[in-house]
Formats: sequence, structure tokens, C-alpha cells
Amino acid sequence: MSTTTPAARTAPPGAPKFSLFHPTVARLTYRALLGRRRALILFALPALLVVLAVAVRSLTGADDATASGILGTFALGTMVPLIGVIAGTGAIGPEIDDGSVVYLLAKPVPRPTIILTKLLVAIGVTVTFSALPVLLAGFLLNGNSQQMAVGYAVAAAVASVAYSALFLLFGTVTRHAVVFGLVYALIWETFVGTLIPGAKTLSVQQWALAIGQKAAAEGAFTSDVQLPVALCLLVGLTGAATWYAARRLKAHTLSGEE
Repeated sequence: MSTTTPAARTAPPGAPKFSLFHPTVARLTYRALLGRRRALILFALPALLVVLAVAVRSLTGADDATASGILGTFALGTMVPLIGVIAGTGAIGPEIDDGSVVYLLAKPVPRPTIILTKLLVAIGVTVTFSALPVLLAGFLLNGNSQQMAVGYAVAAAVASVAYSALFLLFGTVTRHAVVFGLVYALIWETFVGTLIPGAKTLSVQQWALAIGQKAAAEGAFTSDVQLPVALCLLVGLTGAATWYAARRLKAHTLSGEE
């Protein structure tokens, strides 16, 4: 009597096995992201934040309002999305631009596995170069008064996940992903999403602040979005962007074969 399951009987022979992480894809992605030019930018932005924190602390002393302004406006509002642009678009954009993605797609690796691996690498790089410097800068600015450094670092880590997924999607749908990413980071998040009340609900920065404020002391900083709404929007954006990026990568495979 055969014990073969229906799934095993219907699975095509030699079909690639799905997994959440592929070591070879991850290694290639890390190498691309930490190349000379990108590494310089990735190191420059956190270094600027730390230098700014040291300068402000030496000139004005520990001040919670000043610390919140720097961590909220410069760090979370500008530095984190910019690093997300570099890591998210750089995880796949250059491969699509120069055509080398064809060699990757020729390997027996499921397209969702490729996207998920690149997303995990982009998240790891973004968190490392954003959340950790934000935590250090917070301690330098006010010694983590009101748990502000921890709260903003949590917000930076949460935002890193959403930005990585969003900008990875940009990298799969357009050859001008960096331009679109910079427009989003510098215009929407820094200007529109900060100043216009209605647009704040659609700001990753505000969603991240809603979660980060729970790790800080009460009243240390606030968000214009309620926590349940922020969680739903963060999960929805990250999931939808990841799903559609994998779908677009499949379409790119068909285009390349034609």
C-alpha cells in the first residue's frame, strides 16, 4: 500500500523547496549592501548623529526637550528612512538594473524565498545602522532620561522593518527606486507626514512612534496615531509590500525569458 501523500504526488519533480531564508542569497545581498560606496553612506549618517549628540550635550548639557527634538526630527524623521532607502533599494535594485538578477533567478530558489531573504538582510542592516546609533545618541544627549533613548530606539527598529519592505518593493517595480525612495523619505516623511494632520495617519514615522512611546516613560513623546491602528498599518504595509515584491519578481522572470 502506497504511503505517498497527495501533496507529494502533485508536487512537480525537482520543484524548489520554499524556505524563509537562503544563505547564498543572503551572502550576496550583504556583499552588495556593504560595498564601498553604500558602506560609506551607511556609516556616515549614524556617525553624524553621534557627533551631533556629543556636540549638543557639550554645549547645552542634558535636556529632554532638545534630546527629543534631535531623536525625533533628525534621527527618526530623516536618518532612519534614508538608511531604509539605501538598504531596501540596494538589496535588489542594482541586480535588476545591471541584469545580474537573471543569474539569481535561474537558480532553483523560489521567488518568495529570494524576497524574504533580501528583506531580512535589509532589515538587519537598517536596524544596525539606525536603531543602535539612535540608542547611543539618546544616552549621550540626556542619559536615557524618561527612557527616551530606549523608546526612540524601539521606534527606529520598528520603522526599519516597514521601510525595508516598502523600499525593497520600490526596487522590484521601478529602475528609479532610489529617486522614489528619497522623495518618500524626504518629502512625505520629513515634511508632509510631520506637518499635515491628515497625512500623519499614513506616516511610518508616526506608526513607529506609537509603539516606541510604550517603551519610554509616559509623556516622553507622543504619536498622532493610536497603537492598535499603528500595529495594523505596520503589519499590513510590511506584508503587502513583501507579497507584491515577490509577485513582481515572478513577473520579472517571465519578462527576462521572453
